Amino acid sequence: MSDEVFQASRFTRGNFLFPTMIEVTDKSVVRRKRSWFSRDEISISIFKVASVHIKTGLIWSEVLIESSGGSDPIASHGHKKADAQRIKELIEGAQAQYARNPTE
Repeated sequence: MSDEVFQASRFTRGNFLFPTMIEVTDKSVVRRKRSWFSRDEISISIFKVASVHIKTGLIWSEVLIESSGGSDPIASHGHKKADAQRIKELIEGAQAQYARNPTE
């Protein structure tokens, strides 16, 4: 699986100058949020993802990725509906692949 990066829209709250980025790899899900002088990065192992919750509005979607390890969930708003669905598909696909071949 290739890494895919999804950027929140600049037209949504809190994303104007520094939009939130979600990167999905075959090993983890990473949320990156920049500000003027810092960068906040949260990652969850793909195998520790308990659920992916997508809340869609009229135009944008909010993505909430919860961990089974008890850490803070990854939350991001302002994504296109298709991007939110793709994030969920990638996570579920990676988990299914791991379930079929746990040695990889």
